[in-house]
Amino acid sequence: MVKVFFAILLSFSLSFGNEVKEVDPLTQKIQTLIEPQVYEQNSAYIGILFSPASDYYLGERVDAVKVIQTLKDNGLLNLFFQKPSELTLHFKTSGSPLFFVKIMGDTLRNIGYYRYVTQESNLNNSEFTWTINLTSEYATDPLILQQELAKSGCNIVDIHRNSPTDWTYIVDMRDGELNVETLEDGIEIKLKRSLYAKWINVSQVKKLRITSSIRNSWYPYIAFYDSSLHLLEVLKKDTKRRDILLELKDNVHYIKISDIYTLKNIRDDLILTPLGSR
Repeated sequence: MVKVFFAILLSFSLSFGNEVKEVDPLTQKIQTLIEPQVYEQNSAYIGILFSPASDYYLGERVDAVKVIQTLKDNGLLNLFFQKPSELTLHFKTSGSPLFFVKIMGDTLRNIGYYRYVTQESNLNNSEFTWTINLTSEYATDPLILQQELAKSGCNIVDIHRNSPTDWTYIVDMRDGELNVETLEDGIEIKLKRSLYAKWINVSQVKKLRITSSIRNSWYPYIAFYDSSLHLLEVLKKDTKRRDILLELKDNVHYIKISDIYTLKNIRDDLILTPLGSR
């Protein structure tokens, strides 16, 4: 009889334990983003904030960006540090590593992150991870990062808060494109003076004429890339040029325009004239 009683008790305990462990994905995500004591003290308030729960799902997955924004806006998640601290950001994707690092580098620069150090990059089982460190007074705002990534056709699909100063972002870049000017046949554009090399999307044109202002001392450096940012060819001219005509092969998607010596040689506009559609 005693054995039967303990068997029933054990069965009940296991069943009860399984029920306790079953937490819906939204609640689980919230619990991983804020401190345990904050969740316990505000659980009823959180239940109201995240109702209806369906508003925080995109299909089957939790919209982590929207969850963090709601927590932040309602004072449950503070992204600021008490003093400047070392912030570690991990970015994961299944896309091309070269392409991804270029997109993320441009995105970080556009949101004000200029001084960061690559801590690690790792390609494993088709998943690429890029980890950077920087000193900051606050953790990255996921909404701002998402808005900037969207300009390049990328989306944040999940976020993990490993600690207040250590975050992981899972990024979908299947529709990724560099957020740069796209040339069209017959539409001339002018490239203004810049401290950085100019990237251009040339996937829609067959030829490109580049004309340099008389004020420039341009020694062309032009790199040709495919859609995944693999380098195809580099054109260098060790003589000053006022005009150059490029024949663009079918697999050329982007070009990078620079100077073989210094961008200070380009004091004025470079005029791009696309010729012919692909």
